[in-house]
Amino acid sequence: MLITVLSGFITSGLIVPFGKFFRSKWSAVLAILPILLFCFFALNIPAISKGQVFYEHVKWVPSLMINFDFRLDGLSLLFSLLITGIGSLIFIYASAYLKGHKYLDRFFGYLCLFMSAMLGVVLSDNILLLFIFWELTSISSFFLIGFNNDNADSRKSALTALSVTGLGGFFLLAGLVLLSQITGTYSIQELMGATDLIKKHELYPLVIGCLFIGAFTKSAQFPFHFWLPAAMKAPTPVSAYLHSATMVKAGIFLLARFTPILGDSPLWNNTLMIVGGFTMVYAAIHSLFRTDLKGILAYSTIAALGMLTFLIGLGTKEALIAASTFIVVHALYKAALFLITGIIDHETGTRDLTKLAGLRKVLLPLFIAGLLAALSSAGLPLSIGFIGKDLIYEATIHAEKHLALYLTIVAVATNICLVVAGFLAGIKPFTGKLPQEYEKVHLPYKSMWIPPLFLAILGFILGICPGIIGTYIINPTVNIISNQSVNVDLKIWHGFNLVLILSLATLAGGSIIYFLNKPDNKKLASVERFNNIAPLTYYSRLSAKIIDFSTWYTNTMHNGFLRSYILKIIIFAEAILAYELFIGGPIYIDYSKLSSISIYEGANVGILIAALYLTISTHSRLTAVVGTSVIGYAICLMFVFYSAPDLAMTQFTIDTLTVVLFVFVLFNLPSFLSFKNNKAKTRDAIVAISFGTILSLIAIKVLQVPTTIEVSDFYAKYAYILAKGKNVVNVILVDFRGLDTMFEIVVLSIAALGVYSLIKLRLKSSEKE
Repeated sequence: MLITVLSGFITSGLIVPFGKFFRSKWSAVLAILPILLFCFFALNIPAISKGQVFYEHVKWVPSLMINFDFRLDGLSLLFSLLITGIGSLIFIYASAYLKGHKYLDRFFGYLCLFMSAMLGVVLSDNILLLFIFWELTSISSFFLIGFNNDNADSRKSALTALSVTGLGGFFLLAGLVLLSQITGTYSIQELMGATDLIKKHELYPLVIGCLFIGAFTKSAQFPFHFWLPAAMKAPTPVSAYLHSATMVKAGIFLLARFTPILGDSPLWNNTLMIVGGFTMVYAAIHSLFRTDLKGILAYSTIAALGMLTFLIGLGTKEALIAASTFIVVHALYKAALFLITGIIDHETGTRDLTKLAGLRKVLLPLFIAGLLAALSSAGLPLSIGFIGKDLIYEATIHAEKHLALYLTIVAVATNICLVVAGFLAGIKPFTGKLPQEYEKVHLPYKSMWIPPLFLAILGFILGICPGIIGTYIINPTVNIISNQSVNVDLKIWHGFNLVLILSLATLAGGSIIYFLNKPDNKKLASVERFNNIAPLTYYSRLSAKIIDFSTWYTNTMHNGFLRSYILKIIIFAEAILAYELFIGGPIYIDYSKLSSISIYEGANVGILIAALYLTISTHSRLTAVVGTSVIGYAICLMFVFYSAPDLAMTQFTIDTLTVVLFVFVLFNLPSFLSFKNNKAKTRDAIVAISFGTILSLIAIKVLQVPTTIEVSDFYAKYAYILAKGKNVVNVILVDFRGLDTMFEIVVLSIAALGVYSLIKLRLKSSEKE
């Protein structure tokens, strides 16, 4: 499994040096990767259907309990097949859709990266590994959504998606860390055995709250849904892949994976039902007013995701069967409709339903694909969509008695709207009279229209033979989510009952509304009047406030003046040190432990104070350098007085070198600027005196701390044994802390290069101004 996950990353990396080969006719070859991965997962279907679970363990960072732990069970197999199966069609489709694009190789690099990240999410058995892949999906989707980076709207959409899903990722990490703190493990397998411990813990509400935010942001649940319609600025292959079968389903996968661990509690179930129920109704109604094909598909996708969240929250056996089946149903018809929309846009140059009509005369195979996909989304008998809707109603009808009626009404209303949305996207552009400007439209490459046709036909094949998917895919999936043995038996016909009546009523109601509701920009404008209270508006306002704050903070804290940076750093350090001194208890001096001050020590301090006064009072830069050097040499003498000759020699060498460099560099600089700001002088004096006072108090405080020599003994004992050095200080710097010393040398080298470049800099007169 590790190889399957890494294969996409490796391929993505290889595209960088060999990209020119994939910008031409060879781009379709990349589809071999997802096809091979699909075959690998398909070969495991028989074993998984019998209840087997495959594990793989590869050590990565065992000290932090982060390893490549992978788990292939019914749930992860379902998503892996969707990721690689639909991914194969998307790769083929994109090779023709983006043919000739100058960044085609870059697109496939991002796509491979995203596919592997999604596989990592669904296969991970380590929650921190899951989080790493989770964030990789956000990052790779950012590049895919913003692929048309010369378009301002694409860039904005990508940033919106990244900021929302990134926020969710932050909360997800917090929830996963809390979960590991409660249980002491990062293994999902071990977490399943600690459900009682987790649910009884006081942090349980906080854990699921963080987990919900992570899942809701990724799966576009209200009020985080707004990023998904905005992401439709992405190329159509991205929309079809990310927003029908993969990325947006990551949140659904997360909820399904943690249902046997955190679920089956009122807080879990009720929250998911409320959020999912509101999201699906809200988005389904919005889809009726859209005139852009991608807009319709975006809101109907949000409604479908809300439906899945709602079903997982319902939590019954029937609901989990319905959710597992609907994941497949939605992926098949929605991916097909997205691909069809892309072809329409590619050939006509528009996605506006008020302008599109009659395209069946010039795009007949595409019309067949759109019709089949729309009918499957509507739940026509003999389609997999019909079975999916039956199962949804089966779940709501068999819910708790006091909720069954209301939940069924909500489900029926949502599905009626989804019927309309499917007809608008799959049928409306092909019916009516063909406008004159579209008479020359023709079918694109076969590699573009065959994938959606295949998906649409597959929806009816599975509808006619539902036992195949029921036995081999849905059954093991439900067993994992419910954490118990469940017998799933999908049938074409369940008899003439209330469920069938509701399904037929849904189809009839949706058909009536479709014929009565004509796409109209005026209707869209009437809905957009409420945008001032939409979540997107509040997000935009919050973003503007954050930008304003960031601008103020940058101008204040990062104004480009070195003296300002040093002042702020020192003030912050003073605050931290003063706080530590304050909470550390009283400070007293044991004068019996202090040695008397000798004459030469007093004289040395006098010289130091005189040099300090000279440095801060002089108007000559050269005099200031000399004064600074005297201060440094006085400190060298202090080291000598207190038996630290090695430090004294180091200080002496550095001071001498510094003075030489200062004189050399400052020789060509202008004289001091006149500085008459008394307030600034007073401020700097207070800061400096405070810093010196705090350091003095720290030195006195150190005398109160009992002396321990364990560390000293260790270095003294092992300096020669381990490092073959008799000078303990040198051994510490070169061996025990060699990495620190290496980076210090690197920093000094970079500084030396900077000084050298400034010395060699020769500016023109215009540049000096």
